[in-house]
Formats: sequence, C-alpha cells, structure tokens
Amino acid sequence: MNPYRSPWMTSDHELYRDNVRKFIEAEFVPHRERWIEQGHPEPEAWRKAGEVGILCPDVPAEYGGGDGDFGFDAITYEECQRACISSFGNGIQSIVAHYLMRYGTEEQRQRWLPGMASGEIITSIAMTEPGTGSDLQAVKTRAVRDGDEYVLNGSKTFITNGYNANLVCVVCKTNPEERAKGISLLMVEVEGLEGFRRNKPLKKVGMKGQDTCELFFDDCRVPVGNVLGGEEGQGFFQLMAQLPRERLIIAVAAVAAMEAALEQTITYTKERKAFNQRVFDFQNTKFTLAEIATETRIARVFVDNCIQLLNEDRLDTETASMAKWWCSQKQFEAAHECLQLHGGYGYMMEYPVAHYFADSRVQMIYGGSNEIMKEVISRSL
Repeated sequence: MNPYRSPWMTSDHELYRDNVRKFIEAEFVPHRERWIEQGHPEPEAWRKAGEVGILCPDVPAEYGGGDGDFGFDAITYEECQRACISSFGNGIQSIVAHYLMRYGTEEQRQRWLPGMASGEIITSIAMTEPGTGSDLQAVKTRAVRDGDEYVLNGSKTFITNGYNANLVCVVCKTNPEERAKGISLLMVEVEGLEGFRRNKPLKKVGMKGQDTCELFFDDCRVPVGNVLGGEEGQGFFQLMAQLPRERLIIAVAAVAAMEAALEQTITYTKERKAFNQRVFDFQNTKFTLAEIATETRIARVFVDNCIQLLNEDRLDTETASMAKWWCSQKQFEAAHECLQLHGGYGYMMEYPVAHYFADSRVQMIYGGSNEIMKEVISRSL
C-alpha cells in the first residue's frame, strides 16, 4: 500500500517528529509501567519535555514557545500514541496555553506561558464537578469578590494533570444569578495555597498513568488579576470558542492510536500461526484488517483537513465535533477488533493492544460526550 503523507507536513515537521520520537523512546517509554502503577508521571518528565521543546510548540517564541503551527503539537500526540504513552497530559497544557494566547492579558501571558513551555508550570483545567458533567453552565464552584481577591469555594473531579498541576484554570461562577454570563475562568496558582487540597490519582479503566484527580477549594484567596482576560463573565464564551482545538486533539490521538494498533496487529497476525497457517491468511482476518485500514485512512484524511483548518483559524465547532465523535468511536471499534485478532494475548496488559483498548473508552466521554457532539452537530443542520 502506498504510504500516506499528511498534506500539512513539511521537512521541519518531519525533523521535529524524528526528535520527538527519539525523546519519547528515551525518556518516557522506560518509565511507562511505573507511571501506570503509581498513577502519574513525575514533574521532572515535564521539565525534560520542556527542555527539548515539545511543550507549547505552536506558541510564539516571545512567550517561550516554538513559534510553529498546530501540526507540531499534533506530532507529539501522535508519537505518544505510537509509543503507547497515555500518561502525559500535554494536551491540557496546549489548551490552557491557547486560552492565554487568545484571551489573556499581556501580563498574564508573560507571567505564565514561558514556564508552561519550559515545563516548570504544569496546568490543568478544572471544569467537571461531582454533580455537573457536560452542562458547564450549572457549575456550583463560586468565586466571591472580597476587595482585591476572590474567595473560591467548590470541588472538581476527573481533572487531568490534577496531581501535578501548579496552575489550575478553574471554571467558576462569579455571578451565581446568571448561567453562561455568570461564568469566569480563574487562573489559580495552587502551590502553598491555603484551603486547597487534592486527592490521590483516581483509579480508572484506562489511561491509568494519567494523573486524574479530585480538587477541593475551601475559602481559597485568589488575586482579582488572575481572572482570564481581566474581565468577569467571559468564561463560558472563552471555553466554547476554544473547544474545537480540544476536540481536535482528541481526534488526533484517536487516529494515531488506530494507526498504531493496526500496524501492531498486522505484524502479530503475520507472525502467529493457527491450524498450520498464519492468522493473517484467514479470510476473516484479512477482511477485518482491510476494514480497519480503510476507516483509519478515512479518519486520517478527515483529521488532516481539520488540522489545516485550525492552522488557518477556520475550524468550526460542528466540524471539530464530527471529528471528535467519529474518530473516537472508530478508535474504540478498531481497538476491539485488533484485540480480538490477538486472541488471549490481546487481553494481557504486556501487549500494547490491551492498553489501546482500555485507553480508548474514555475518548468517547471526555471533551464532551459523543452524544453531546451529535447534539451540537444537529443544531447546524
């Protein structure tokens, strides 16, 4: 089969991919199982990633970034999937960086972006609450102004990077009388913050090494200047405008996982024998792999188009929602079929396909459940 090359790829992207791949193989893969066992990577991993320039590669150089386009960011997600690394929550770092780029004041950009690019600052986005999932307008976390500070109270759950984060973008109500117009994004520096605490990483079905936590804010005092953009009541609209990037990141990871699982399954079925022939030579195997290969290529072409649109600042919410739900659904289906073709060995965690299967399930939930994606799409019909 002729090799496919993404149309947005340049020689600079190819060189960057080679460097990212070598870094992940050297610095992440040896720690993969330990991160899974303990439920989180160490902050040192973030600093090492920052040293080689794989954090915030599409942020302007004046703020410490790589001055590239989203393609450079996508390459890191792809290479992490290829190496079966789901513990590194750099997608959240990218999303917060672009909240700051698009909406932050100049002081906020200068204050936080360089540290995010170096890995000294690790970010998380505290949206979900124990009683509030996709309906962000119903958040209960409150930030009440008291002079030059906000008094922050509330709890958040399922927060990616929650265990390591030292800068948390908190979705909260600064005006509880309003729904969307009452929401603000408050950048909270949590190290040494009185009233802040976090639980140990949650035990999950998949992505076991990604530090997903519960966060608690009890009368935490946060400077008024930490409201993203310096203006209350803009949080919901800021979130909505940046959702296409978040959903594309999920789709990019989904396609890369499909490609990796397919490649490994083709290799396995050509090496494994049953009834005196290769597993690959059974018609069922060939037809199944042909279907996965076709859907993987369709997903890749669609996602590549979305990457080009994002680079041109033309990716709309509906298209990103299509990419998120369809690619994550196909990722789960592909992982299921690839595991089946591995037989009993596919159920063993020593085989990457088992991780691809377990990790794929949450892709259909976070970033807005796939049911919500279809609702969003339907509104544009």
